[in-house]
Amino acid sequence: MEKIGNKLFAGLTDFEFAELLRVGHAREVEYDKDDLILLSGDVTPEFGVVLQGSVNIENVDVWGNVGILDNVSQGRVFAETYAFLKTPLMVDVVAAEKCRVMFLRIAPLLDGNTDTPLKRKFIANTLEMFAEKNMTLSRRIFCSSPKNIRARVMTYLSGEAKKNGSTSFSVPFDRRRMADYLNVERTALSKELSKMQSDGLIRFCKNRFLTCNFLKVSYS
Repeated sequence: MEKIGNKLFAGLTDFEFAELLRVGHAREVEYDKDDLILLSGDVTPEFGVVLQGSVNIENVDVWGNVGILDNVSQGRVFAETYAFLKTPLMVDVVAAEKCRVMFLRIAPLLDGNTDTPLKRKFIANTLEMFAEKNMTLSRRIFCSSPKNIRARVMTYLSGEAKKNGSTSFSVPFDRRRMADYLNVERTALSKELSKMQSDGLIRFCKNRFLTCNFLKVSYS
């Protein structure tokens, strides 16, 4: 398996990376779009690393309403907290597109009976990874907390522009999934996006956006 760019593997030599895969009983699985990877209520000893494509972290309530908490793109990980705590998942993990995932067992990687340079690096990298995940969840809260749709859209698109370092960027969601992520109705979101384009705030084509004049307008 290839060594992809991920904080989990930062500072590891090729030998240490190979040892990490061996100790973690690494396995690789391919999924098609909308395939269910992990189900809410599952207890998993493994966490996943996205090698190709992306997956969505979804919350489905008892009435079947879906909320997207995060889109996990290539190089990022998912379910690491649940694997670490050995607690049932509170979310579903679903393939957002055709993707390839590497799974690693976390228990042998954190075995308390050993102390090696590899283990120290892995623990340090895992702590940094957890901190990054907390930032991702914070961004999700920022995007869903404003009271009106325009404010939510502007908060989300501003964050994506900063993350991409450009006012022109693609978002990882189609309209339905973007509405789920922002916790708004799809039709209301489409209507607001059209209004924002008429107001000269954005231009868009499908999931490609260009932001303009954000600093000159209010979120009303």
